[in-house]
Amino acid sequence: MVELVQGELIRNETNPRAMGGTEMIAIEMHKRLPQDLLKDFQIIHSRPREIRNDLKKILVLHDLHGDPEVQHLKDGGWNAYDKLVFVSNWQLQMYNAYLGIPYSKSIVIKNAINPVEVKPEDKSDKVKLIYHTTPHRGLHILYAVYEKIAEEFDFVELDFYSSFAIYGWEQRDEQYKDLFEKLKSHPQINYHGSVPNDEVKKALAKAHIFAYPSIWMETSCISLMEALSAGCVCVHPNYAALPETAGNWTQMYQWNEDVTSHANVFYNTLRNAVLHCKENAISFNAQKSYTDAFYSWDRRQTEWINLLTSLRN
Repeated sequence: MVELVQGELIRNETNPRAMGGTEMIAIEMHKRLPQDLLKDFQIIHSRPREIRNDLKKILVLHDLHGDPEVQHLKDGGWNAYDKLVFVSNWQLQMYNAYLGIPYSKSIVIKNAINPVEVKPEDKSDKVKLIYHTTPHRGLHILYAVYEKIAEEFDFVELDFYSSFAIYGWEQRDEQYKDLFEKLKSHPQINYHGSVPNDEVKKALAKAHIFAYPSIWMETSCISLMEALSAGCVCVHPNYAALPETAGNWTQMYQWNEDVTSHANVFYNTLRNAVLHCKENAISFNAQKSYTDAFYSWDRRQTEWINLLTSLRN
């Protein structure tokens, strides 16, 4: 959990070293929002610990509706806050349906990114794929499918940036040890582990395809936003908030509960994307322009200032 208390950025004991999406959002808010406005607020990201009754209280929800940490909102628990902020409309709908959170108490302010700088010369002749999120979100499906695609095409290459170390939970990588070893030993795969976001953005600028066979219900997806900004073909299922985040710019396919069926559909969609990229058959200027405008921090900063001003008044 991260919170802004009267403009001071505070982390609690659960993630003192974490630098995931939630932390990046909180840090950017701390840099961008006026201190004279923040002084009246306690803005909690995801997981409240101590509630300040002398301040206006905003709870920014990044977690799923079924997470144990949000069950305190049921049965009127939401009344403890002046406003609940959701990061997607899909997420708000789930909280309303499963936890009874009123729409009148809620507002959707989507996550944001700083645009990825891309130069035409960044893209190589190889078709470079990238996976830059934690391993539990579908990395095993990606490996099985990529292994088959790499057998067909010698011009593909996969970079994967994946580790729970981004949250300070290195021990959780242990269950993926065998999968990581398979990935590391493949001649057309490069393993990078957990690296700073600036390094990931540089890799995205060189990538052609964000390959994301997600099995995780995303409430929002900053990885997808950054890939869209980098001009990548984004291949992913129509699962949870991914369609909303994608804004109809992506190569989206039907999600399937069965892993084998999911992998088969992902394979066909990814293979077509590889061939399109090899032939330079797709232009992504419009995609990037939309993403950089709609998910920009300049836009989101204004939305946050408007919310805080209205609550203070």
